[in-house]
Amino acid sequence: MIVEADIAGEWDSRTDWARLAGRAVIAAVQESRHASLAEGDAEVSVKFTSDEEVRALNAHWRGKDRPTNVLSFPMAAPEEVATAPMLGDIVLARGVCAAEAAEKGIAIADHAAHLVVHGTLHLLGYDHETSDEDAEEMETIERRALASLGIADPYQQPEVNP
Repeated sequence: MIVEADIAGEWDSRTDWARLAGRAVIAAVQESRHASLAEGDAEVSVKFTSDEEVRALNAHWRGKDRPTNVLSFPMAAPEEVATAPMLGDIVLARGVCAAEAAEKGIAIADHAAHLVVHGTLHLLGYDHETSDEDAEEMETIERRALASLGIADPYQQPEVNP
């Protein structure tokens, strides 16, 4: 698996975002139904950029004129993923990612890794909007991939003391 990373804008240089992207993409692939791709030459591109750039992409490609945390642009149809040389592009918005991480009380690097895993699964043909079963399958794979990276379950609800 080849992971190309581009870091632009306000992303903190103390974190090795390229390494984080590579590890997160490979973890997602290894936990998916396409695990064999992890050993191949398929390529994924991950761009860490600004809210403004993600807003523009979201407006152009999805008709939603607002930033979002992550966008995925698959380059292969689900039935072609197993043999595709380029799986697609993932784009993360710095401000949205940072705000969500702060709201959850987690490190931005952990949240960014989750978003890269999530985006990778979209490139592999997974979908969480079609049915509850599909959403549950995708979340299960995300949990396993993140656990393999030493990152806590992002879907676990905090315990409430009575």
